[in-house]
Amino acid sequence: MTVTKSAEDMVAEADTGARQAGTFANTLIFALCIAWSLFQLYIASKLPGVLAQATGVSMFANIVAQARFVHLAFAIALATLAFPIFGHRNRIPAYDWALVILGVSSCLYLVVFRFQIADRPGLWSTSDIVMSAIGMTVLLIAVYRSLGLPLVVIASLFLALAFFGGYSEWVGSITNYGGSSFSKAMGHYWMQTEGVFGVALGVSTSMIFLFVLFGALLEKAGGGNWFIKVAISLLGTLRGGPAKAAVLSSMMTGMISGSSIANTVTTGTFTIPLMKRIGFSSEKAGAVEVASSTNGQLTPPVMGAAAFLMVEYVNIPYIEVVKHAFLPAVISYIALLYIVHLESLKLRLEGLKKPGRHIGIMMILILFLTGFLGMAAITFIVVAFRAVLEPIMPGATVYPALVLLAAAYLGLVYLASKYPDLKVDDPNAKAVSAPRLTPTFLGGAYFALPIFVLIWNLMVRTEHLDRLSPALSAFWATIAMIIVALTHRPLKAIFRGESEFADQAKAGFVDFVAGLESGARNMIGIGVATGAAGIIVGTISLTGAHQIIGQVIEVISGGNLIILLVLVAILSLILGMGLPTTANYIVVSSLMAPVIVSVGAQSGLIVPLIAVHLFVFYFGILADDTPPVGLAAYAAAAISRGDPIKTGVQGFAYDIRTALLPFMFIFNTDLLLIDVGPLKAVFVFFMSLIAMLTFAAVTQGYFIAKIRKWEGAVMLLVVFMLFRPDFFLDQWQEKYTNYTGQAAITAVGDIPVGTDARITVSAPDFDTGIVGTKTVVFAPEAEGSGLERLQAVGLSVMEDGDMLVLEEPFPGTPFFESLANEYDFYGNDPAQIAVVQIENDRMPKEIFFIPALILLLMIVGLQSRRMTQAPF
Repeated sequence: MTVTKSAEDMVAEADTGARQAGTFANTLIFALCIAWSLFQLYIASKLPGVLAQATGVSMFANIVAQARFVHLAFAIALATLAFPIFGHRNRIPAYDWALVILGVSSCLYLVVFRFQIADRPGLWSTSDIVMSAIGMTVLLIAVYRSLGLPLVVIASLFLALAFFGGYSEWVGSITNYGGSSFSKAMGHYWMQTEGVFGVALGVSTSMIFLFVLFGALLEKAGGGNWFIKVAISLLGTLRGGPAKAAVLSSMMTGMISGSSIANTVTTGTFTIPLMKRIGFSSEKAGAVEVASSTNGQLTPPVMGAAAFLMVEYVNIPYIEVVKHAFLPAVISYIALLYIVHLESLKLRLEGLKKPGRHIGIMMILILFLTGFLGMAAITFIVVAFRAVLEPIMPGATVYPALVLLAAAYLGLVYLASKYPDLKVDDPNAKAVSAPRLTPTFLGGAYFALPIFVLIWNLMVRTEHLDRLSPALSAFWATIAMIIVALTHRPLKAIFRGESEFADQAKAGFVDFVAGLESGARNMIGIGVATGAAGIIVGTISLTGAHQIIGQVIEVISGGNLIILLVLVAILSLILGMGLPTTANYIVVSSLMAPVIVSVGAQSGLIVPLIAVHLFVFYFGILADDTPPVGLAAYAAAAISRGDPIKTGVQGFAYDIRTALLPFMFIFNTDLLLIDVGPLKAVFVFFMSLIAMLTFAAVTQGYFIAKIRKWEGAVMLLVVFMLFRPDFFLDQWQEKYTNYTGQAAITAVGDIPVGTDARITVSAPDFDTGIVGTKTVVFAPEAEGSGLERLQAVGLSVMEDGDMLVLEEPFPGTPFFESLANEYDFYGNDPAQIAVVQIENDRMPKEIFFIPALILLLMIVGLQSRRMTQAPF
């Protein structure tokens, strides 16, 4: 297949807008981008409050509360102007100007008339309904032109359900939804924060934009090139070095990038030609870059914007999201490095040449460990420094810390001035070699300081220091990045004694402005996507649509959790082919997360909500390289000149290891570091890493030598034993002792405080009347009898012979949402506690790691006899 579009064109069409309509239109789009970025910085700062207090004009502060309306107005205007429709790429037709005016007016209507709207909640006027209908229409058109048809179709289907679902007896019997009038629905979607302007758009406004802007500024200032060159200098000389460098550089840029397509082009423009030069085929070179770039969204702190949505949807602190997502992301990337290494072994490839001393694999590991420990040491020193100053200047230790930060920046820029500036190399040059590490690293080490500021504010917490919110963390990191972008060039000119200070200062300002523009352009798709996803979420709250989808999926899966997970994975992949990752995550998690948790509870498996959300998110990401639509694969193929379908197929083959992880952490939450201490976390990491590397070897058909079929089967058994050791322990020793009737009450009274008890409730379904079961976990917080302990958490139990009749939990008690909203406590069949399960004292499940490792060592021994080349 011939690729006719350049990778840059694909990024423009998919992410940033491909219209080039002359000087006036380009200037207008540019001005709107700059204004949007500056507006987002303004509302994230303390300026609105300061200006309101200084001038007495409340509008300065009120705009923050109205920010999501202005945010969507910018997104709709830019989507309409920057993304052509009907092929009008070189001009902006009259209907687009009309759509811009209508779209912006419908959003700002909510700002201008906010007081009148607040005085008549739910009593929508004719103008309210007209503006809502216009806004919804223009939004869906903006989504179509910037993201394509799939999200428009899905949102339209949910709108149809809202308007016509009341005519269906089946829908009504499941959801008790009697239908909605046009005015009620429009008001629900547009005039309040239940629909378009809901949680998703709010997160896009307050958090996502700042992180995307931070990444854009870092890229335009030269940080992206620094990442690539450091990765090449570290790994370029190893076997298949450019491919390994592609993985590392994509991980580093992916941490702060919200787009797998842009990530593919940013790093792939340099790494793909290098991979081809050392012997990778066009398709494999593109596939490595695609797998690396899509997986960049798995890596905290940004995670393609999903991390911030999880904070709202799962209702846990941001630092907890990062903690749960960290281990699977690291394991996935190390496994991808290993896959690249195995491909290099099969192809007998070499690395790039390099001037000076070569760095071996052990030295690279030592450098990584040293860097990690060095960052930890710096963090400890700064924390200690502020702790010492806290009694002297309480609440003001940030100012000496800023002085330290400024000194560190000046020192690193001074060091960088001693080396040549990092330039973007031509990967197609006749002679390409890996750069030396020291001048490359020191030549741009100051780019790491804004990232340090970001991570510090997000994660560091002590007795005297509180973590900042993600929004504030991103704001201060962005301010630090702006300072770097504006000053690093002129400062280096001063330190070098050059006379080009003015030119370098101008170049820094150009980088800053380009970053503001790029950040806004990168947000267009996310802005309209989160608004459109709000239509789906709003329909769910209006109609109870998740119950319909949930019942259909439950019927198809037969209540089997494994089948349900496979169906959800397939649904995520299919939707993800046409939706951006963020929108796909919102849609599928809103529909399916409650269903997975419910089906798990019915089968006796307590699935943490964060595990479900990460499961959906992982498969949404995999859609970016899933044929036939995966846009990242098309972008990579445009660079490699390979077949995009073959590139996508190969990229998905590399990503099979990523597809395994979500299934594993659903059943083994140790991978998400849930209730895992530091020492056990290290142990879990190494065992999980061995399992993932073994699985990667099986997928590649090569370990130390070519894998025979029976060896592959044994290795898959090893993988299962390492990921699910509890499965084998459960076959040997019963995990729980079951108690019923009076014995169950006694057992609840006897367990120590804080020990979990699993309570299986049997009750008729609220809608169907069919008796079902659900398992909940309860841990007593104080001493007492069994009845007293249950009563303390809202579970009132009456003994009726051998039956433990359960009364409806009161609102506000822990199990009200999970039981009272699902089951009928006043039907003919009484709700009751069917069984109480107390975990037995068993041998540790980790005992099964021993036979697994022995089997793996046996495979190593057998394959070493057939080895024809060094494994590293």
